Amino acid sequence: MVSAGPGTPYLDARRARRLAIALGDPAGIGIEVTLKALARPLPGDLVPVLVGCRRWLERSYEALRVHSREALADPADFEVVDLPLLEPAAWGQSTPACGDACFHWLTAATEQVLQGDCDALVTAPIAKASWAAAGHPYPGQTERLSELAGGAPTSMLFTARSPRGNWRLNTLLATTHIPLAAVPAALGPELVQTKLDVLLSFCQRFSPRPRLVVAGLNPHAGEAGQLGREELEWLNACLEDWRKYHPNVTLQGPLPPDTCWLDAGSAWHGHGPGADGYLALYHDQGLIPVKLLAFDAAVNTSLGLPFLRTSPDHGTGFDIAGQGVARPDSMAAAITTAWEFG
Repeated sequence: MVSAGPGTPYLDARRARRLAIALGDPAGIGIEVTLKALARPLPGDLVPVLVGCRRWLERSYEALRVHSREALADPADFEVVDLPLLEPAAWGQSTPACGDACFHWLTAATEQVLQGDCDALVTAPIAKASWAAAGHPYPGQTERLSELAGGAPTSMLFTARSPRGNWRLNTLLATTHIPLAAVPAALGPELVQTKLDVLLSFCQRFSPRPRLVVAGLNPHAGEAGQLGREELEWLNACLEDWRKYHPNVTLQGPLPPDTCWLDAGSAWHGHGPGADGYLALYHDQGLIPVKLLAFDAAVNTSLGLPFLRTSPDHGTGFDIAGQGVARPDSMAAAITTAWEFG
């Protein structure tokens, strides 16, 4: 059911931009970073709709505010889609019941958007192992969202605005949550060109003639076939074909993965221009530079869905859950990004 505290300031804003926020694993830091992010200044027409267990939300607020390093928003001030926990939760101790709860919270939050009650979706972190233990063996939240959206093909992009200017770090992953050994077989010209199309579309929000960079698959981008043959056998030709159809785009690559993001590092710190977008061929290839540069600012953005979904780029933080020390910067960025692009 949907409920709101008596002091809710948002319910009269009928045309405001409503963001559904799924609160993530109840044993993790999702509630903490959400309430801390919502305590910061928000755009005037932003209406957060929290999806989770109201009782656990309120208990968490009362306990955390005693020793939190930052202010927390009061859950009584927000609209809540209340899906009660069926078993008690404890911080740092995720269980199958926790996994099942946050699976249904995500589903309900997505339905809020699909039904038109909300304009975009923000998701707090979940634990894939707890989902699997509860009978929901998805590689991640993105795959569940794709299923709920009728099987829409999705792409995972991480975006963050530099603290020293307006440059934005944008990294798209060609493959996501699969074993490293499965990456070469999963890749191919059609997939890489499709992901470049997605990356181009996103980057043209900021630049009509963007510069895009593609990382090689192998060390030194294969070293002319000495360290791997994928670049020689298909990747070089794949990128050249894509260039022919996009003459207004500067496409570089495949570049050696260990130097591919060097200009991003300089741009992040305000020293020179970076590329408008980077295509990583597998998960950690892209996430290592993103988290090294922008751990507290990066936002995981799901592209290809019929709605915008964002999430912080960190996990459940079970080791610090309930201590009041979790940093909300990435969640705050996820909320702001959903408001800007949703």
